[in-house]
Amino acid sequence: QVQLVESGGGLVQAGGSLRLSCAASGGIFRIDAMGWYRQAPGKQRELVAAITSGGSTNYVDSVKDRFTISRDNAKNTVYLQMNSLKPEDTAVYYCNAETRTRLGIRNDYWGQGTQVTVSS
Repeated sequence: QVQLVESGGGLVQAGGSLRLSCAASGGIFRIDAMGWYRQAPGKQRELVAAITSGGSTNYVDSVKDRFTISRDNAKNTVYLQMNSLKPEDTAVYYCNAETRTRLGIRNDYWGQGTQVTVSS
């Protein structure tokens, strides 16, 4: 059973910073892409940032110059550094991982979410 555990959320003032972490554990052969999604009340879940096993990244336009996604493949961990936070960044943030078994079967896993609240 593969588990994703997020940490680092909390309450910050506008302009502040947070660093989210997501660690994958269990019977993992290989993790391909990893990413962060977020969902605010009444809004659709959106992809915030993603990173491939090779290190290529992409971001939603609203965070492009403020957030940075990175990963430590040896630790099966992905990070999201969030700077210059805005109230509109308030949401539950979810970690996602795309994995492969030794036979090449793909699975997608999700964390339980961590709350990020930015006050104005």
